[in-house]
Amino acid sequence: MILSNIESIPGSEISEHYGIVQGSTIRAKHIGKDFLAGLKNIVGGELHSYTELLQESRSEAIDRMVDQAEELGANAIVNIRFATSSVAAGASEILCYGTAVKINR
Repeated sequence: MILSNIESIPGSEISEHYGIVQGSTIRAKHIGKDFLAGLKNIVGGELHSYTELLQESRSEAIDRMVDQAEELGANAIVNIRFATSSVAAGASEILCYGTAVKINR
């Protein structure tokens, strides 16, 4: 599966359009990590536990989007975007979406 955040794949022609595909996940903070992040917030610096949590969430959302595109018969997804939203106290959704297409290489 070819993934692209632009509207086409350079050197390829889109031969079929399957529509929008998406994948999402909702993750909650771990109370222990949240406490340690609060301490880190006082002295500054990267919150590694949250960086890791968000990376895992993005990967899971992408995997779910790719699975949906494969079910439609696509071999590429173009114009990929991410969105986040808070769904409850301490829980956030990461949404990944794009357009499933078939390309000729």
